[in-house]
Amino acid sequence: MEKRQLGKSGLEVSALGLGCMRMSFGDKPSDKQEMIAFMHQAVERGVTFFDTAEVYGPFTNEELVGEALEPFRGKVIIATKFGWKHGENGPHPSVGVDRAALSRLSAWLMLRSNGCGSR
Repeated sequence: MEKRQLGKSGLEVSALGLGCMRMSFGDKPSDKQEMIAFMHQAVERGVTFFDTAEVYGPFTNEELVGEALEPFRGKVIIATKFGWKHGENGPHPSVGVDRAALSRLSAWLMLRSNGCGSR
């Protein structure tokens, strides 16, 4: 698998990343164990860059991705988008680091706030 460097961060990731939104969020429910196996297979094939967000679920996708990739700690990079408040009218932007997101992902990740670039 080809690799790419993320900006000036020094982080190196696979050229092909895996977006995980539909694994726990969307029109049709996904089987949790099947999605964990899918992420494991992706890593075995060289994928090291995974994308999630607190708004997917909300929260359940970060939990799934954190659980699935725990055995690969230090070998993969997870990008998440956070900074959303969840209310009656759906999610809307807020400001600041969401400590709960860090907890759901076991605090070992690269973070991106509101899709506005690397932090």
